[in-house]
Formats: sequence, C-alpha cells, structure tokens
Amino acid sequence: MAVANTSFGFPFGVNDAGRINAAGGDAATRARIIQILFTAPGERVNFPEFGCGLFNLVFEPGNDILATAMEFTVGQALTRWLADEIVVENVTVDFHEATMGIEVLYTRQQDLARQAVRIQFR
Repeated sequence: MAVANTSFGFPFGVNDAGRINAAGGDAATRARIIQILFTAPGERVNFPEFGCGLFNLVFEPGNDILATAMEFTVGQALTRWLADEIVVENVTVDFHEATMGIEVLYTRQQDLARQAVRIQFR
C-alpha cells in the first residue's frame, strides 16, 4: 500500500471552504525544498538547525567561490532534511549581472522521477 505524500500547502493558507490548503506529490516536495532554502538556521525556535542560510549568502558579491559555497551549502541542507524523499543530483548556482539563479536537480525516491527546481533572485 502506497502512503500518500500530502502536507500543508506552501505558503500556508485557508481555502474558501475554511479548510487548510493541502499539497501532495511533486508540489509538496517543491514546497519543502523552498522552505529549506528560505529558512535561516536559528529561525525556528524548536528546530534551530533547520534551513540552509541561503539569504546570508545572497547579498555577497557573485563569484566562483561564492557559487561553489552556495552549491555545497544548499546540497548538504537538502540532503540532510529531505534524504527520505529525494536524492539531490546536482545544485547549480550562476550569476548574471544583478541576477542569481539556483537550480536543484533531484530524483524523487517514491517513483524515481527526475525533477528540477529553479529559483532566481534579482
């Protein structure tokens, strides 16, 4: 029997019927990835190690050293917090003028589907 992968929707919200929005499957996995990327360690009182500190690095000058550090930090955080759901295949960080992009390639363990999440900051 397969277990449904359902969680609170991200961002958290209530629908017109007064119920909490739910997300399942790939939407839930993507929401978890985004939560890890956008949460700074120490931000959650009862879970102080959760997150990856991405925002601590976003405002640094973009160069190859920073890109490598961000790739490592994001990959380690996702592997730590989502190891039972995904296998992180690759994390790529690129800088172009005033834009930074992060792409996470991963494989869902439930069905071995390869997926990607791309986030850009300006």
